[in-house]
Amino acid sequence: MAVFARRAEQTRLGGVGQVRNSMDRAAYLLLNRLDLEGPMGVKALAAGMGIDSSTVTRQVAPLVDTGLVKRTSHPEDGRAVVLELSVRGLNRLEEVRSSRRELMSQVTDGWTEEERESFCTLLTRFNSALSARQSGPAPAEPAANRATADEPAGTEPPPAS
Repeated sequence: MAVFARRAEQTRLGGVGQVRNSMDRAAYLLLNRLDLEGPMGVKALAAGMGIDSSTVTRQVAPLVDTGLVKRTSHPEDGRAVVLELSVRGLNRLEEVRSSRRELMSQVTDGWTEEERESFCTLLTRFNSALSARQSGPAPAEPAANRATADEPAGTEPPPAS
């Protein structure tokens, strides 16, 4: 798992061509969320990403400064601010997505279509399980994995004969 996590981080930073290593994780996630869900306020964006509003505000500031995100007035409440992906932001996001897709294509070049589909299915299942675990109460440990009075935690019972 440690090797996988390290490689995943390298992939996140990677890509091919000129856009390689050119967008940090926070920027990518914010731009992606705005693209997928449309304009929204800071609180809604923070809630959807599972982070504090102050963190979103801090992370969005450079995106606004560079023209990737626009701040506009809420259509129904002019006092409220809505964050919206700009045309420049959408173009930049598409460049990075394309670069990452190309990298994944190169990495899985020798894989069959079935292997690619299996990998995507299992990775999606794995990510969903991690997400569910983080957002809800910890699942009860199966009885077979619980320590008994005769078996201290962290030891395995002897194999059955």
